[in-house]
Parts: sequence; C-alpha cells; structure tokens
Amino acid sequence: MQRAVAVTLLLLLASPTLFAAPVRTVTTVAPPSIAHGNAMFLASLCGAGKKKITIRTMAIGTRFFFEEPAGVTVYAFDGKGGYTKENFFKGLTLDQAMKKYRR
Repeated sequence: MQRAVAVTLLLLLASPTLFAAPVRTVTTVAPPSIAHGNAMFLASLCGAGKKKITIRTMAIGTRFFFEEPAGVTVYAFDGKGGYTKENFFKGLTLDQAMKKYRR
C-alpha cells in the first residue's frame, strides 16, 4: 500500500503539465504591419521612446479625429486613400470636436 502511494506521488510530481500555471492569452492592438510614415510619426511623438504618449482617435464618415493633450486635429478624407488636415481645436476633447461635425 505504501509503495502504491509512493509511486502515485512520484508520478504526480514528475508530471509537469499537472502543476503548470494556466496559459494567459495576451491581446495587443498593434497591427501586423505599419507604413514607414506612420512608424516615423509615432516614433517622433514619443521622442524615440523617451516619453510616454496618450492619444485617442475616432473616425466618423469622411473625417478622422486625433486627440492629444493640446487639443484635437480633424482630418478630411482626400478621396485617394488618405486624409489631409482640415482643422485644429485647441483645448477641446475628442467628444467636443466630434459634436461640431455631427450637426
């Protein structure tokens, strides 16, 4: 009986999957590829990794809204696959700037 218990304990302790930590799934928002211009823009925003940045963006219809601490820049779709700067609202939040264009 003692041998059976000892063998069972030995098998349980030898099994690495039995006591392994659960696998956590990590989700990211980074795209699988990024255009060179976008990469350089993001790198310049954070001072080549020296400064943490926080931005919020939103697209409505043909406009793209880019919020940063200074305010919100509004871009209009150019019909060629890109956006051009249309306006800048100093000190406004993303929600406030979007309300100006929902009318």
